[in-house]
Amino acid sequence: MELEAAAASGYDGVVLTTKQRVFRRFWHATMPVTRLADGPKPFRLMGEDIVLFLDRDGQPAALQDRCCHRTAKLSVGWCKGGNLVCGYHGWEYDRDGHVVAIPQLPDDTVPRYQTPSYHAAERHGYVWVALEEPLAPIFDVPEANDPAFRRIDQFDEKWMTSPLRLMENSFDPAHFSFVHRGTFGNAAQPKPSLFEITETYSGFMAETIADVANPPQAHRISGETTPTTFRHMRNAWYLPFCRRLDIEYPSGRRHIIFTCATPIDDDSLQLLQFLYRNDTEADCPAQALIDWDSQVIAEDRAMLEAGEYDVPIDVSRRVEAHMPSDRPGIIMRRRLLELLRAHGEDEITNTVPSDGGRIAITPPPVPEAVG
Repeated sequence: MELEAAAASGYDGVVLTTKQRVFRRFWHATMPVTRLADGPKPFRLMGEDIVLFLDRDGQPAALQDRCCHRTAKLSVGWCKGGNLVCGYHGWEYDRDGHVVAIPQLPDDTVPRYQTPSYHAAERHGYVWVALEEPLAPIFDVPEANDPAFRRIDQFDEKWMTSPLRLMENSFDPAHFSFVHRGTFGNAAQPKPSLFEITETYSGFMAETIADVANPPQAHRISGETTPTTFRHMRNAWYLPFCRRLDIEYPSGRRHIIFTCATPIDDDSLQLLQFLYRNDTEADCPAQALIDWDSQVIAEDRAMLEAGEYDVPIDVSRRVEAHMPSDRPGIIMRRRLLELLRAHGEDEITNTVPSDGGRIAITPPPVPEAVG
């Protein structure tokens, strides 16, 4: 595989996630729906401030977090009969953003004012929002209806990196031995087993068997007591920024992680993660599973937040170098670039330096012929 030139240090000519309008046409997980039980909550999605609340049917709704009267944050208001009341002057909004009551005016004289509303739905225990008409449905979780599995809610936290960085990292087997040397990384196996990839309409499936470390704190996770073990991974990437990591150990235990990397701004995301296991609380307590995965993602987070936050998706620009194990990420970049162009967009980047952001690579010498 040809190695492409890496950019000079500090080059920031990379895709700006929030500026790509097509990403507004996908569902993004925002927060657990239970958080709305006591009133409206603010969230920032794709660089826009929105407010989430429950309507009169108990279903989530999403509006721009801005009263059309004097621009107050609607998220500091309250709910009344399934409507959202602005805390500044009491203007009342329905789930579609229409002003339905103004306390200072008679009921029959309310003008036709409206604030922008967005698509909102409850799925997998979360509030999902699409800022424009969705292009695809939210992914399914077959284990949710399988009594052999239990669910453990894990993480809901802000990371200072971009969604694509996290998605690429999820399918990068070459970092295991290095980034995860404190958990499951096997230092004796720096050359990774590559993923076999099958592209799908919604992204791709990726399968491999990885040789990993199995320290004592992981014995109940894996169901194994040997110092090393294997992970049979049958993973999936869902366009644009969700993943399924399906890990099966030789013991038969399955550790199935779903992660959503929701874009807040160009340099930040909200990570929401939940887990399915085919064992019992007696086999491995939920808190032990949370603690283990917390250690793992903390290793990823430290590395990702230490690097440049965003990703050049047009690899022909040669901003970064690549190696064979990067193939899943290269496919992601290609698919996202194809998505942009199919909807009349191209990669929007910061200013490109005068040298084009490329540096020269001297190719290795060609071995001499023998015999």
